[in-house]
Amino acid sequence: MEKDYKYYLDNGIFEFRHGKFEAALENFDNSIELKNDFEISYFYRGAAHQALENFDEAMLDYTKSLQLNPKMVDAYYNRAKIVLERKDIITPNILGAVQDLEKALELDDKFVDALFAMAAAKKKLGKYEEAITFLNRLLAIEPEAVHAKAFKKLILQKYL
Repeated sequence: MEKDYKYYLDNGIFEFRHGKFEAALENFDNSIELKNDFEISYFYRGAAHQALENFDEAMLDYTKSLQLNPKMVDAYYNRAKIVLERKDIITPNILGAVQDLEKALELDDKFVDALFAMAAAKKKLGKYEEAITFLNRLLAIEPEAVHAKAFKKLILQKYL
């Protein structure tokens, strides 16, 4: 039986879900080699790179997946998350992360992880009231979100 791109993609996703990121990458590479215009393969390869902390490669793959399908909510979120969490960049592009999160929230306004990340980005930019607004939106969706409650309390006590 000849193996097509979907075979490698499915194997890659299986390996990824089992924490075998190097094996997953190999499968995603094979999938992309056979079909280089399928956004899901790039997205998952980006996720595998992100898991291995190959952040530059992950950013390239997420960007490629968005070029192929500009409605990939998780690709916007994952790109923003990399920018917000990397410690090896002295001046991260927080405004770029905010743009990605705005796009993710435009596509899914109840994406609680994106709401939390947006609050974190706004805090990094010193826009504390805006951070609180995003945390309030999150808490309206998930009233028991412990991290959001704690983050809101921190901002209110320390910055406002």
